[in-house]
Amino acid sequence: MSLIDIEADAPANPVDLVEQLAALNDWSFERSDEDEITLSLTSRWTDCHVSFQWMDELESLHIACAFDFKVPDGRRAEVLKLLSLVNEQMWLGHFDIWSQENVIMFRYALVLAGGATASDRQCAAILDAALDAVERYYPAFQFVVWAGKSAKEAMETALFDTVGEA
Repeated sequence: MSLIDIEADAPANPVDLVEQLAALNDWSFERSDEDEITLSLTSRWTDCHVSFQWMDELESLHIACAFDFKVPDGRRAEVLKLLSLVNEQMWLGHFDIWSQENVIMFRYALVLAGGATASDRQCAAILDAALDAVERYYPAFQFVVWAGKSAKEAMETALFDTVGEA
């Protein structure tokens, strides 16, 4: 089955579409109910737990990408400063701290108001945006939490792009 076949048979519930994409790509997933699916993916830096949830009352597909990274209480204020600097750079979505678990997560919502339906490309694009954001900024979170750097120092390091290969 190709992505074209999925789009031609696009289901009404976008979570069904995400499940089809996960199956097509052999991604590990768990469908907790008809409106939510969680994918387990490995990025370069960490394991990501990506939850897609259809929110009928908001007519939106919400994505939350959490990763194994707890924020110690003593570094919380500096991490919040870093989140502010990171979010200034974001075009899609944002990072925040989930208070219940004290973990950082990326969040985004695809609004499908008025009966619009999601496409496989849209679902793949928001998943790519989440994983790209985690890849780009995960080292900055590490610098603040584990190396004791300031948010500004961590951000400067995270935004340093190398060209070519050594």
